[in-house]
Amino acid sequence: MKKQIHFSSQIFLLFIATRIILFVSVPYEVIPGYGDYWNFFSQAKLGVPFIEFWTEFPPLFPFLSKIIYELVGGIESRYGYAVAITISLFQAGSLALVFRLAQDIYNKKNGTERIWIYFVLTVGLFYTWSYFDPIAVFFALLGIYWLISGEDHLAALAIGLGVLTKWFPLLVLPAIWKMQDRRKALIITSIVLAIVIMVWGGLYFLNPEFTLASLSSQVNKGSWESIWALIDNNLTTGNFSSQINRLDPATVSLSTGNPAIIPTWITLILFGGLGLFFLIKANLDSTKKLISFIGLTQIIFFLWSPGYSPQWVLFLLPFMFICLDKNEAYLMSTIFILINLLEWPLLLSRGNFGSLFYLIPLRTIMMIFLGLRFYLISLDHYKVQQG
Repeated sequence: MKKQIHFSSQIFLLFIATRIILFVSVPYEVIPGYGDYWNFFSQAKLGVPFIEFWTEFPPLFPFLSKIIYELVGGIESRYGYAVAITISLFQAGSLALVFRLAQDIYNKKNGTERIWIYFVLTVGLFYTWSYFDPIAVFFALLGIYWLISGEDHLAALAIGLGVLTKWFPLLVLPAIWKMQDRRKALIITSIVLAIVIMVWGGLYFLNPEFTLASLSSQVNKGSWESIWALIDNNLTTGNFSSQINRLDPATVSLSTGNPAIIPTWITLILFGGLGLFFLIKANLDSTKKLISFIGLTQIIFFLWSPGYSPQWVLFLLPFMFICLDKNEAYLMSTIFILINLLEWPLLLSRGNFGSLFYLIPLRTIMMIFLGLRFYLISLDHYKVQQG
């Protein structure tokens, strides 16, 4: 255990050192690059999130962004460097957690090899500093790690913080209900919901209009970069309409595309039923099966979601590296990263939105294939090599 902790600390520090060298070696314009820093910075300038303006993000990052903005005196370049380093810390933490989880399943050589490939694929990947998704990924992995370690209350805290960053860490809860007895599952779920409700409830008390607008913002946005977006003929990214005004809650209802041809509640019944079927069939009596089922839950959610953003690949990479045969993990992760990079920034940033008719079906097929792999692992029908 001491050697495991020592190596995970080394990999954490090496990642941060490499990332800092990268940041100081390139012009500042490369760091915000194709990411959402323009949006983060412009919102930080508006005031206190949820109190003085509405935002499409859950509370944790907007407040963290505002704190960073104030600490650097509102200077954009300092803000960009500070946000990039902060997000990199969470990505490095995820790297260390993936190593520890992989070491619980595989021998030392296999686990170490996996983490080095994960390191190489992500250290220069701009998704891992240009968006705040790595924060949510870290808290989800931390929750899984503490859950496996028997630290139920800490696991609930980590998942709750993840949900306050992005909603995706809620997808860990179905596996908890399958793995744990009902009493423990209820306690963990109650703590997670209590954390989320207290924070959102507090914000609602301070300013109900902006808080409600923030909660409804993603629902009103319409479909983007998904199979459903192709059906709706919404060939756009996930950015909001240029007419929105975050100082005016009424503008949150402005749609950025065509309405859904297939109502979301119908697809929710279909994919929710599919997820329930897989949950009943799964046998989560090992770390590998538990993590693979959580990966499957992510896949089902992404297939159902009206929208998709290329940086969401970060939520799938850890599950590939932990659960799949190592050569398959390397191949699948590389393919997924390349497909998402083709989508954004390579093609869409250059206005080639017609490419979505090819990229989205290709990505969807790959997700279905990956989901099948995760499902077979959760049933123990698919043996992963141990080294």
